[in-house]
Amino acid sequence: MKNLFVKIAAVGLLMLAPAIAQAAEGYSTANVNMRAGPSTRYPAVAVIPAGSSVEIRGCLSDVNWCDVEFYGGRGWVSGQYVQALYQQRRVYVGPQYYRPLGIPMIRFSVDNYWDRYYRNRDFYRDRDRWSRGPDYYYRDRDNRDRDRNWRERDGDRDGRDRDRDWRDDNQRDDRQRDDRQRGERQRDDRRGDDRTPDRRDFDCRPGDPSCDE
Repeated sequence: MKNLFVKIAAVGLLMLAPAIAQAAEGYSTANVNMRAGPSTRYPAVAVIPAGSSVEIRGCLSDVNWCDVEFYGGRGWVSGQYVQALYQQRRVYVGPQYYRPLGIPMIRFSVDNYWDRYYRNRDFYRDRDRWSRGPDYYYRDRDNRDRDRNWRERDGDRDGRDRDRDWRDDNQRDDRQRDDRQRGERQRDDRRGDDRTPDRRDFDCRPGDPSCDE
């Protein structure tokens, strides 16, 4: 009896194995980016040429994005760029075809997915910010860029202020020096005007008795 149960279980596993391992075959309808997540805002990891075959591993239920395999790489492509064969015709992959095509509905997690497939990618080091969603990542990046621009502008402004202060100091010193020199010239002029003329300063005519003094 025990051997019978083992045999039945083994047969059941063999019957389930193809269904578990099977992935729906699809075809790209254009040169499309395969991305690191279900949004055009996630980093692109590869370009799938038009007409290329892909393996559809699963799709999201809330948005029309699918996890696909292409030449051993994994990533996400919008269903509007993927077709699959259904009843002898190609249809665009959408929620109404998930069940008939045998495509499982899955969820996406940056941490799990990126840990599995993107550890060697440059963007992996920012996974903590990406895990909050691409909108948060870009908003955070924009804020960092604005902060950096503000710091650079503040640095330029401080430099301009220092240059202006230096010029103002030099101009003030020049004005003070000019005022001092002008005051000295005015004092010299006043001393010259107050000096009593010496009669000997005038030209003496021959025979003028005042010249003998």
